Amino acid sequence: MGETIKIAISPAVQLGGSLFTPNQLIEIGSILGADTKVELTPFKQLYAEVPIDQRDAIKEELERNGLDVNPAGFVTKSLIACNFCRGAEDAGLETAINLNKAISGIATPTPLKIGYAGCALGTSEPLIKDIGIVKMRDKFDIYIGGEPKGLKTSFAKLLLSGIAENQLISAITAIVECYKANAKGKEKFSKFVDRMSLEKLKEIASIL
Repeated sequence: MGETIKIAISPAVQLGGSLFTPNQLIEIGSILGADTKVELTPFKQLYAEVPIDQRDAIKEELERNGLDVNPAGFVTKSLIACNFCRGAEDAGLETAINLNKAISGIATPTPLKIGYAGCALGTSEPLIKDIGIVKMRDKFDIYIGGEPKGLKTSFAKLLLSGIAENQLISAITAIVECYKANAKGKEKFSKFVDRMSLEKLKEIASIL
């Protein structure tokens, strides 16, 4: 095999959570080939190394089967969403789908995990993600700087509360772009948040 590149495969954001259909799993195996190693990541993505000259064709075929395909590595991961147990409308499924399209695969100084919960139950654990979004009735709260790894784990801090649906994507992308522009080398997002301060990041993200 010649030069390869790693891709990240994930199911669409949907009711029920991160669900692959049996047919999708069959197609993944068929498209990637029997000898391809497939890794299940903590981001609810599958990593697979594919020939770099076949990447675009493989991506197109996987997407034709209803799958999301993004770069692996130092990028924003696909949205880690809840199961939308309160229903599509109440839990904001359409908003989550649009947010996923806006943020997935953006190159960042370190891998960035963004969680979404459709209610205060927070089953997608948004408060231990780099950025967490929680839908509260018809508004959204944004948390930043969660740290799930190591012996010094910490919860994300509330950045903005009561954000309207039409403001959410702009606020999240502003935070990501600020991180890209101001991180020191491969600075972890939680450390970046502490260095920049909540007040400064609130000013950058706020569009109220």
